[in-house]
Amino acid sequence: MATTTGLVVASNYYAQPLLHTISSQLGLSYAKAGIIVTVAQASYALGLILLVPLGDLVERRRLIVIMMLFATAGLLVSATADSLTALLVGTAVTGAFSVVAQVLVPFAATLSPAAQRGKVVGTVMSGLLLGILLARTAAGALSSLGDWHTVYWVAAALMLLNTLALWRALPRYAQSARMHYGQLIASVFAQFARHPLHRQRSMLGCMIFAMFSILWTSLAFLLSSEPWSFSDATIGLFGLAGATGALSARHAGVLTDRGHGARLTVLGVVTLLISWGLLGLGAVSLIALIAGIVLLDLALQAVHITNMNMIFTLDEAARNRLNSGYMFLYFVGGALGSLGSAAAYQHHGWTGVCLLGGVVGVVAVAYGIAIHAGPPARRNADA
Repeated sequence: MATTTGLVVASNYYAQPLLHTISSQLGLSYAKAGIIVTVAQASYALGLILLVPLGDLVERRRLIVIMMLFATAGLLVSATADSLTALLVGTAVTGAFSVVAQVLVPFAATLSPAAQRGKVVGTVMSGLLLGILLARTAAGALSSLGDWHTVYWVAAALMLLNTLALWRALPRYAQSARMHYGQLIASVFAQFARHPLHRQRSMLGCMIFAMFSILWTSLAFLLSSEPWSFSDATIGLFGLAGATGALSARHAGVLTDRGHGARLTVLGVVTLLISWGLLGLGAVSLIALIAGIVLLDLALQAVHITNMNMIFTLDEAARNRLNSGYMFLYFVGGALGSLGSAAAYQHHGWTGVCLLGGVVGVVAVAYGIAIHAGPPARRNADA
């Protein structure tokens, strides 16, 4: 399941280290090229609302396999794209159906013992997060061997093979929410009203993933220009620096199981803010840039895993809907972050990108401290 989530989510991030190459071949500005990432994030957010809740309604193995087949089809559209429009269509289809990863995460939580739920969720999320980050390394390497289309051909083949493996390996699991589809979707938003903790953690998730997207959307623009002028393959290697952060996911889950979620959250958002100071030196120092990437990803994963583990304790029967609402706001933050990042780089360069990230970081620190300074959030509005 960890391998699957990594492979599926990676499909939304192959374009990031190649944006300068795609923009050059298709004759796009940096701001227009950034729309590719924004569409991936926005379609993922839409899929989170419209598709993930189905995990509480229909048999999960069948749902997972069908969604992965559609994601494969989207990758094939991107592999044959020769215009921005075609690439955006393929990106949108892949993004919407790659939310299958968010069906797998609560599925793993459901199948695990309660005492080890944080550890299990952290393990599966490690695969997902490694997929996000190593997608950049794989994309850079494959682009150097062929061109940017090669990445999508290989990804489609791997996705199809993984789909067949899941069909054979996953257990059947049916859970009926005893409501029709419209009620199910409405229930996603009802969870926000019901659980104050869900609202708080979802807003925090929105802000931290916005910072993640602000960094990674414009990083390829920085590294492909003077003074670095790196190739696609070299730019992709920077995903390895971010991958160290994904390795913290499992440990964050264990600490949350032990009751350290609040401390981990505050420490995480403060570290996120500090990382932008290092990233701001990235135009002149690769050491500072790499250190900033590592810090940002370590802190983001710690806060993200803490958020998810806390949310999954609220209502076992509604885990897919709780996860759907949380991840919807998470990727709305990502879409806004990528859009803002590309525009900031277009008009103000790397300095503008880091200032944008720093501003979001200040807001996240203030919010993170505020939600833990007052009385603990109640599990639901009636508690």
